[in-house]
Amino acid sequence: MGKSHEQIDATLDAFIRAQQMFFVATAPLDTGGNVNLSPKGLDTLRVLEPRTLVYLDYVGSGAETIAHLRENGRIVVMLCAFQGAPRIVRFHGRGQVLEPQDGEFNQLRTLFSAEPAARAIIRLSITRIADSCGYGVPRYEFEGYRSQLSDWGARKGVQGLLEYQDDNNRVSLDGLPALRWPEANDPDPDRNG
Repeated sequence: MGKSHEQIDATLDAFIRAQQMFFVATAPLDTGGNVNLSPKGLDTLRVLEPRTLVYLDYVGSGAETIAHLRENGRIVVMLCAFQGAPRIVRFHGRGQVLEPQDGEFNQLRTLFSAEPAARAIIRLSITRIADSCGYGVPRYEFEGYRSQLSDWGARKGVQGLLEYQDDNNRVSLDGLPALRWPEANDPDPDRNG
């Protein structure tokens, strides 16, 4: 049933590329804090090296993953097959947040399409790869990606997206620091403290 992998080989890489969505889970160190689980899609996951994944973190309503990674680095990415043979694969590891002001961001950003608007790239250094049967995962047909995120970003425009992130992505639900750039550019650094 379950199997461990030392690294992402050609077969596992093909499985990753065939999936239309994946899930990301993180948690704060505080046991009273909120565990976060986010679905991701829009062709935003890439294999960078045999033990490294990166994904495009687009502008969204919360910044839990970013905040948790800044605090403790723990992350798991899970993919499960909704079509074809049943399979679930989990990539456990340490995550790093790369924001647009970070040197590697622009270099890695070229791996993804221009849309959706990105606030960060998450790099996962894998410490464990494990798969399981996936027999309980139902079959679903992929109809296509939704356009709402790109449409919303286009309506907001560059300045509107910056303001949105400044208002919504500075801290997590539990008050942990998330995006760094708003803090660095804030004329009133005490407004969130």
